Amino acid sequence: MLSLCLMAVGILIGVEERAADADPPRAEPTLAECKSAVAQARDLAATLPADHLSRYFAERYLHQAMIEAGNGEFDECLEFAERAVVEVKELRHTLRPGETLKILRANE
Repeated sequence: MLSLCLMAVGILIGVEERAADADPPRAEPTLAECKSAVAQARDLAATLPADHLSRYFAERYLHQAMIEAGNGEFDECLEFAERAVVEVKELRHTLRPGETLKILRANE
């Protein structure tokens, strides 16, 4: 019986130790964090030429980030801002010499 009690205490201590080792839960993102991330990503996108395809995509991500912020989805806002940063840093979209991007509007 004593060994069973000691084993139970050992299990409880192990659970408490593992809980203490776990990362504390992260606070929900705020509007200020979102706006800051979007501003930094926008500054980074501005380093590319205005007609660069990766800049175009980054600006679309930033537009969506602000839409998400307007909906109170600040975690999604940060995700879209990060997508914009990756787009600019990795230059995922480029045009070959002589190619142009034609953006069709809804009425075209």
